[in-house]
Amino acid sequence: MRKRITAGLLLICLLFVLTGCHGKQSKSGFSVPEHFDDQTPVEIVFWAKNDTNKNQVAVYQQAIDGFQALYPNVTVNMRLYTDYSRIYNDVITNISTNTTPNVCITYPDHIATYLTGSNTVAALDDLMDDPRYGLGGSEVRFDAPTKAEIVPEFLQECKIGEHTYAMPYMRSTEALYINEDYVQKLGYEVPEVPTWDFVWEVSEKAMEQDENGLFKVNGQKVLIPFIYKSTDNMMISMLKQLDAPYSTDEGEILIFNDTTQSLLEEIYIHGKSRAFSTFAISSYPGNFLNAGQCIFAIDSTAGATWMGSEAPMLDIHEEQVVPFHTKVTMIPQFDPEKPKMISQGPSVCVFSKENSQEVLASWLFVQYLLSNEIQLGYAETEGYLPVTRKALESDEYTDYLARAGEDNKEHYRVKIEASKLLMENTKNTFVTPVFNGSASLRAAAGQLIENTVKGARRKQEMNDAFIEKLYSEVSSLYRLDQISGNQQARTIPTGSWVLLGTIAAVWVVIAIFKLREAKKNKTKQ
Repeated sequence: MRKRITAGLLLICLLFVLTGCHGKQSKSGFSVPEHFDDQTPVEIVFWAKNDTNKNQVAVYQQAIDGFQALYPNVTVNMRLYTDYSRIYNDVITNISTNTTPNVCITYPDHIATYLTGSNTVAALDDLMDDPRYGLGGSEVRFDAPTKAEIVPEFLQECKIGEHTYAMPYMRSTEALYINEDYVQKLGYEVPEVPTWDFVWEVSEKAMEQDENGLFKVNGQKVLIPFIYKSTDNMMISMLKQLDAPYSTDEGEILIFNDTTQSLLEEIYIHGKSRAFSTFAISSYPGNFLNAGQCIFAIDSTAGATWMGSEAPMLDIHEEQVVPFHTKVTMIPQFDPEKPKMISQGPSVCVFSKENSQEVLASWLFVQYLLSNEIQLGYAETEGYLPVTRKALESDEYTDYLARAGEDNKEHYRVKIEASKLLMENTKNTFVTPVFNGSASLRAAAGQLIENTVKGARRKQEMNDAFIEKLYSEVSSLYRLDQISGNQQARTIPTGSWVLLGTIAAVWVVIAIFKLREAKKNKTKQ
């Protein structure tokens, strides 16, 4: 009888386990209202990013004016930031006081951190698919793109786990901007896809000086042949190209490996010779490039309007500019037959609010940012690429691309070639895993390179001790050991916790029966 009871309890526990393992995951979702209330005034706050490009501000304002004309009861209040990190920091601060914006320009890495708060960012799955107010829905008052008209690779980048928490707004990648005149003067021709070996070799060759201490290639006292703006992306891209570990989707930190060490050893060599430097150490690569003091400058395609001697947005005085032909290629590759380049660029998220009409108005505004008028208007201000096929395949955008070089403003050749670079290589792009702490890992990746170049300039010896100390310092600085440990704890599935708990409960039940049985036997004796 006791055996039957024990077996029955075990069966019940097993059923409980199976139910727990297959339960539906919860999400920070949103119930779409039956209708949009266009009579009650609604205010939404939009946090956007802009540097110094007034044309972009004009496009934002155009979006706000156009949207408010269609939805007169909605007021959109815009706040501009100079960089994404400030937006990120302010959102984190405001989460605790429940004063986040309604709509925010952001990155998935940042959203992953926002999501550690309770019900902060709205999952957009139900909103996207709603037949009335979803993407291209029947009740949307403008020509919004459908889900199928958003570039799938870009939309996929906005998923965290099983749910979509943002819409892509603009996309860019990195490009290698080259002073082709100097490359040819040094006796080389730029290949269609430059390799790292090619860039390193030409950079070292360019360090030759004459008897007066002037660099032979440019006749100046200053030359940094190769400058990379984002060392975060540099390390991440190198590892990706070599299929080397970086992190897992669950947040396990894998960057401190032998491949990373060998890359840092190579970078050390060129940092020591001063053939290579970074934005953080030397300053903006475009300024050196345009002054004839750099040969290879790597920056975002979105920054193409600053690159080249005829760039419309120069940051140096015209008298400092040295005329040259600017060639735009993908970043250096280890295997030109299998190129890999990072996909980046801003996305837009919607924050959860108690007022469902406020959230719905925010979502409609996000859709308006994806309309052709706004997508094309913003993309043409810099080297960004629209995120919808609807815009990319439009007659207006086709005409825009075809007019490359017609002028040095709207149709600046380098800017349009940078846009085409991403457009033609969407299938070759990648993104890094997103989790709470992935932004810190990204920063750590860049810090490894920064500290290596600084160490080389300080004539520190490159050896295992240097690498061990570097890894330890960077890991401690960005608390990567805590990120890895916490992520691993969080990534045990809920069903697994249920299973472990149930097994423990079964053993407790068995122990109770055993104790009772022992008691009865003792009483009988």
